[in-house]
Amino acid sequence: MPKERDPLIVGRVVGEVLDPFNRSISLRITYGNINVANGCEFKPSHVVTQPRVQVGGHDFRTFYTLIMVDPDAPSPSDPHLREYLHWMVTDIPATTGTTFGQEVLCYESPRPTIGIHRFVFALFQQMGRQTVYAPAWRHNFSTRDFARACNLGTPVAAVYFNCQREGGSGGRRMSDR
Repeated sequence: MPKERDPLIVGRVVGEVLDPFNRSISLRITYGNINVANGCEFKPSHVVTQPRVQVGGHDFRTFYTLIMVDPDAPSPSDPHLREYLHWMVTDIPATTGTTFGQEVLCYESPRPTIGIHRFVFALFQQMGRQTVYAPAWRHNFSTRDFARACNLGTPVAAVYFNCQREGGSGGRRMSDR
């Protein structure tokens, strides 16, 4: 896919949250029976419970870390808590899902109050098992800095969805800025 059409670039996930990367493994995330696709929209009532996550790969001796962040906290126009860490699961064996990993930071469901927020899932390959630990706080988390500190490199997969308060209407405008 040309870079100018990549929804992670158009949605400013690559740039604001993640460095450019090449997807090298499949990542499937579902809330109920609805797959998360880049830029899709969910209401908070649809994302109350943690999603089902399936990680691809070929060797179950390879481990991954899944990070879920909100780069638009507390509001897209003033994201001074950027990034807010909603969930972290480490030691996920390839070919399995988060239920086989170690939940080091429990799932906190999205509850945006102002504007349309992006919720980003980033998957990183670990250097080995039990090499990634929970950060001390959720607000002002940096996926990039955390990945560097834990020697995770760039993501191997990522996907994001948009969410706004239950009564909200409209959609996020996609721009190339």
